[in-house]
Amino acid sequence: MDRIEMAGHLIRRLHQQSTQVFQAQTQAAGFELTSVQFAALDAIEQQPGIDQASLATTISFDRATIGGVIDRLESKGLVQRVVSAQDRRARQLHLTPDGERLLASIRPVVEALQAEILAPLSRAERAAFVALAHKALGLER
Repeated sequence: MDRIEMAGHLIRRLHQQSTQVFQAQTQAAGFELTSVQFAALDAIEQQPGIDQASLATTISFDRATIGGVIDRLESKGLVQRVVSAQDRRARQLHLTPDGERLLASIRPVVEALQAEILAPLSRAERAAFVALAHKALGLER
């Protein structure tokens, strides 16, 4: 089988394209945030008080390196870690007011760039792609 026909190769290329579009568009809009940092902020907003391990699972990110992502968000003043009352070893994550403002400001940029990631596809083809990606990942819709 030719590499260009392999799903894994195409998925890796799409990931590269997605990351490039995300960085270019968010930087052009004046934001310094990676797609992983955006995903983390979004998940923390949806689940205030989530712990780091659960956050890693929620955004499908490596548990061993999620701490570095949170460190950077915390140093930017966007996230606050709070010791859990139930488990003193666990740190609950909350957005700071600056984190809430940033997320609200960047969300329209991120939503708008989604079409650019799959620009060669029609609207119907993009919807079909997203539906198939959900199915391939075993995600409920």
